Amino acid sequence: MCSMSLLASKPCIKVSTGKFPSRNSIIIRSEVAMAPQHSSTLTFPALSKYDIPLVDLYVQEIVERQSQKNNLAREDPCKKPRFHPMFLEEAYERCRNICAEYAKTFYLGTLLMTEERQKAIWAIYVWCRRTDELVDGPNAGYLSSVSLDRWEERLLDIFSGRPYDALTDTVFKFPLDIKPFRYMIEGMRMDTRKCCYENFQELYLYCYYVAGTVGLMSVPVMGIAPESLVSAQNIYNAALYLGIGNQLTNILRDVGEDALRGRIYLPQDELAQFGPCNKDIFSRKVTDRWREFMKEQITRARFYFKLAEVGASQLDKASRWPVWSSLLLYRMILDAIEGNDYDNLTKRAYVGRTKKLLMLPVAYTRSLSTSISILR
Repeated sequence: MCSMSLLASKPCIKVSTGKFPSRNSIIIRSEVAMAPQHSSTLTFPALSKYDIPLVDLYVQEIVERQSQKNNLAREDPCKKPRFHPMFLEEAYERCRNICAEYAKTFYLGTLLMTEERQKAIWAIYVWCRRTDELVDGPNAGYLSSVSLDRWEERLLDIFSGRPYDALTDTVFKFPLDIKPFRYMIEGMRMDTRKCCYENFQELYLYCYYVAGTVGLMSVPVMGIAPESLVSAQNIYNAALYLGIGNQLTNILRDVGEDALRGRIYLPQDELAQFGPCNKDIFSRKVTDRWREFMKEQITRARFYFKLAEVGASQLDKASRWPVWSSLLLYRMILDAIEGNDYDNLTKRAYVGRTKKLLMLPVAYTRSLSTSISILR
């Protein structure tokens, strides 16, 4: 259950010969601190009273790696993955088609980006979608945890330069760090191990893994405006918060559907504080206490969207439209939940096609502004 909102770093290849490097001769950035592998004990971030993590979950490390110039592409073009020209062209075209079909609003926003950035964003979108489908797709019931292990091995090969698909080419062209990709896979593992979350600290970590990472992947591709006076760290944080906000919105929109699958992505301690319990969710009872609980959850999601505005206005000008489109669209989903009188147990909040189309010029206008909010 991941959220594609925006969108990381390069393998560092160390070889002593001019031959294509073997997997064992490759050092991949981000090997120092990896996502926990198959561990039942996770370290949850401490949160401030405003639900901002007091630790950055290696975000600073990712920012530093992804802010480096892509020396692999610039200094040693001989290490470029060997693709048949037609294969690579067809691979990117498939990515474009998938993005256009399943993320129409976001796709329209990417059309103002440069061709190279368009292709890279589409490739990342497709990889994230395929990762999500290993757990939530139509064939997920036939797959086991071994599928995620194999998918991660394939990811390592991609960052090693193996010419599997369009993402290999994207990884070569942009300074993408492998860590956000591996974290997303770990988030899918959480989906196979957990069906509920005791508190928001646990839920935040899940949202970070499956959606916040998408924002971290996106920034190097979308680029930061040359005239931006905001630090790269704050821009990456904003991209992360957009992913968190989007995932929280997905969760609130899909409460009823997730309950049918035995999953409750809501903080259990906060649920108990307001009175409702899991039994009420499974029986689809919308009460006044449930409405009050939902109001608080919606307020939290909007808080993260507000933080995300800082980064959306500081990206490269041609890359802002899809980000603002995503931000405004997901806010409209929250409005739709309110419009349904907070009944997300028997109804699914959605934004109609007309409203989406009317939102696009608003998002475009916002994308032209470089004004920023103040982080507090």
